[in-house]
Amino acid sequence: MKQVKQIKAISFDGDMTLWDFEKVMRHSLSFALEELRSRIPNQASSDLTIDKMIEIRNSAAAALSGKVFNLEEIRLHAFKRTVESVGHTDDTLAASLNALYLKHRFEDIELYPDVIPILDLLRSDFSIGLLSNGNGYPERCGLPDRFNFVVFSQDVGVDKPDAGIFHAACRYAGCDPCELIHIGDSLESDVAGANGVGAVSVWLNRDLRQNESGIVPDYEIRSLSELEDIVKRNG
Repeated sequence: MKQVKQIKAISFDGDMTLWDFEKVMRHSLSFALEELRSRIPNQASSDLTIDKMIEIRNSAAAALSGKVFNLEEIRLHAFKRTVESVGHTDDTLAASLNALYLKHRFEDIELYPDVIPILDLLRSDFSIGLLSNGNGYPERCGLPDRFNFVVFSQDVGVDKPDAGIFHAACRYAGCDPCELIHIGDSLESDVAGANGVGAVSVWLNRDLRQNESGIVPDYEIRSLSELEDIVKRNG
């Protein structure tokens, strides 16, 4: 049985919890693809698709797993491979595409409408954190001064659901795991990770997906606005 004390801290996942990463990622890749086609106007670049660019990035990430943790560096490697896939080797172009992608990746993020209201509601009573396997640092995503602590996997060297990243968050928040609520969209990363250290797990299921994973969250919500009731129950 999970032992829960009075909650002191609340941590949020970033991608697909506070903003739609899939949408902004594809949007940003479209700018990079347009630039690549203008710089290398051949049949290979014309045939290249955003889905293929995503495949190349995932392949690069798999190859660098355990060796490179910085996501911007991984993305740069992916762009080098992308340029090579259209018949060229040009690290300067890859760096240019990476910079263009990152510019839009952060500048064009759109927060879900329930984000600011819930952060404003909770921040006076709890230590609020961002706990993510991504690289959406608050000041780059329209959320400066909103969090008391920020923990990214690329900074601590382990990904959720590893217990190490949750323990790091608790150290920054000054609480025990049983005094932490963690909210995220991923059953495998967020819920399983929180459950593994004894934190209160909240699965944000915006799209009412079926849970066939066998991973059981303490709470399931469709909107962050539902957190207010959960906090009261654990207050």
